[in-house]
Amino acid sequence: MHAKNLNPNTAGGSTPIDSVDRVIQYHVQTKHHFNRYSRSLGYLDWANQPDSFRRFDGAQLIPLPLLKPDEEPLSPTYNGMYERTGVPCQPVSLKTLSRFFEFALALSAWKKAGESEWALRSNPSSGNLHPTEGYVVLSQIHGLDLAAGLYHYAPKEHGMEQRADFQADPLARLMAAFPHNAFLFGLTSVHWREAWKYGERAFRYCNHDVGHAIGTARIAAATLGWNMVLLDGVDQDTVAMLLGTGRKEDFDGAELEHPDCLAVIWPSQHVKREMLDVKRQGVEVPLFLDAAIVKEVAAGTWHGKANRLSQEHSVHWDIIDDAAEASWKQQTPTPAIDLQGQFSSLSDALRASRTTSDAGPMAGQIIRQRRSAVSFDGKTSIAASSFFQMMQRVMPLAECSQLKRPMPWDAWPYDPVIHLLIFVHRVDGLTSGLYCLVRDSRKVSFVQQAMNPELIWSRVPGCPTDLPFYGLLEGDARKLAVQVSCHQDIAGDSAFSFGMVAEFEGTLRERGAWWYPRLFWEAGLLGQVMYLEAEAAGVRATGIGCFFDDPVHEIIGIQNLAMQSVYHFTVGGPVEDQRLQVLPPYGHLVREEVKSET
Repeated sequence: MHAKNLNPNTAGGSTPIDSVDRVIQYHVQTKHHFNRYSRSLGYLDWANQPDSFRRFDGAQLIPLPLLKPDEEPLSPTYNGMYERTGVPCQPVSLKTLSRFFEFALALSAWKKAGESEWALRSNPSSGNLHPTEGYVVLSQIHGLDLAAGLYHYAPKEHGMEQRADFQADPLARLMAAFPHNAFLFGLTSVHWREAWKYGERAFRYCNHDVGHAIGTARIAAATLGWNMVLLDGVDQDTVAMLLGTGRKEDFDGAELEHPDCLAVIWPSQHVKREMLDVKRQGVEVPLFLDAAIVKEVAAGTWHGKANRLSQEHSVHWDIIDDAAEASWKQQTPTPAIDLQGQFSSLSDALRASRTTSDAGPMAGQIIRQRRSAVSFDGKTSIAASSFFQMMQRVMPLAECSQLKRPMPWDAWPYDPVIHLLIFVHRVDGLTSGLYCLVRDSRKVSFVQQAMNPELIWSRVPGCPTDLPFYGLLEGDARKLAVQVSCHQDIAGDSAFSFGMVAEFEGTLRERGAWWYPRLFWEAGLLGQVMYLEAEAAGVRATGIGCFFDDPVHEIIGIQNLAMQSVYHFTVGGPVEDQRLQVLPPYGHLVREEVKSET
């Protein structure tokens, strides 16, 4: 069965529709309304629930060592990780790759209820469905006894499947533009995993998850003293070529993967050495790949066939395919960044070292304990100081050059286009009501003009002077927050909740339809920061993908497509379900190892 596509490529069957108009039509059609939800199957087809673990049959699996929390490489403190102080730079090895994947994409626990078990992961996902797949491209790196090639991360086995052997010479030429011992990190999405449950709105959720995974990867790299930037100058055909998603013979009968993005990761110590070698002259790193060299690289030997995730697909959502096609990135800009900025920021950070860097929990502890809350107690409040700390963490400092921005925003090669509409319920020292955080101080006027002119826009007592945080309306906003978040109590029982409102139509008209997924990537990246900040503050967070789009806009008087809500989030005191048993993430591998030894 195919869901009839109500967002065709032609109007009236003849006139082609501009790609920006196509993604806008997708967005409008997939809105939830009080009187109807976005289309989905209407029930859960449990017999065809997608397998949440992709494997490539016939590809060699290289197990990664299962590292204990107190085993090298140790993570820095949570605060120190953000301040770039006291984080030793680790070499690229099987151990450090193991820690990287543990914090980025690995299992974090199993939960059990009766006979049912399901896995949680470091990277959160809508409905715990996990459409996101991770890859690395490794060249010959000293001390890393792995063949040059493409590897797919298998989270259940905590291992890397060798998808392709790449010839050393073209791969070395491809990587020559990057710092020494750099490697590439790639993400893809299996749209079916989300569409199985959420129907046509699933394309939004898959891109939220890409943003979360960009965040977990950047933060994982930071714990190892590594840097990461998104290579968003690469066109999507090149991403597909390098990650093998266009190899139909490898996905025969299996669900396809949509190529999302590539990033480059490198140890910071090599940057310092290179900067010293050139007497601190600028060293540029491209944010793109040479497509001709990628073609040579991809001519290597490929291994493995993708497993089928569902036996049957009861419905196929053509509208998702159309949105993916319309937002396909075809432009090939050639941006670059100057490593001088990173060298300076590292020096500045060392000079500005604070005593808090050595205090508080370890980063690894916060990452491992992160969970998505399913219920809040309706009582817990947080201190204003904790609240403002969270707000400052999601500020990218857009006025700075990319590598001088705070982690993880140094990985994101764009100025922010996401701003926060915040429902404050229980923040000590703050009056209950509606607030706005403008994440780029240069855009306060734009955001104000997009909203109801009668909003008060008052400065908040006790707020840091450099934080563009404003009061809009006073009053109890709990019922309103619940109502617009699909009547979910978690939006009102929390300490605060918020909608992420994007600069929408203007961004798409100016930059192109390929920016539509990136609105959700930025929202997911912001959400990942908030997940960890909540844990560090002793509370918990959860993302909310289900909200009534236009009623959110009506609260603040948004009348057109200048701004649109793309994601909701909520933070508060969690209520744990005592009926659930929590099991270690890789107990199954330990049991198998003991069994094989006996």
